[in-house]
Amino acid sequence: MFVFWVNTEDGRVATYDQLDEAGLVEDEKPVRPWHPIQGPSDASIMWYSVLRRKTKGVFIGTLCFRHTPRQASLEAAGWQEVPLEQIGVDPPRSTGATA
Repeated sequence: MFVFWVNTEDGRVATYDQLDEAGLVEDEKPVRPWHPIQGPSDASIMWYSVLRRKTKGVFIGTLCFRHTPRQASLEAAGWQEVPLEQIGVDPPRSTGATA
C-alpha cells in the first residue's frame, strides 16, 4: 500500500490514512485526483523527504532519503520539499509550488 498520495490538481500531499479518514477512499483506493507517490510501504518522514513538482500542468511526487545528494539534485531541478505541517487533506493553501 502506498503511504503518500499527491493531489495532481493542486499539489496537496496526504497519507493514505488521512485520505481514508476524510472519506476519499473507495474500494481501498483514494479517488481522483489523488495519485500514489511511489516508495516503501513503511516510509516515514523521519527518514524520507516528500517532494512535489508541477510538470505539464499536473503535480507529481516522489520520496527520497533526507539530506542526500539526490535530494539536493531534485531540489535543484525544481522539486519542492513538502513541509510536515502541509501533509494532510486540508493543509495551508500556500503551496509555493510553481510550474
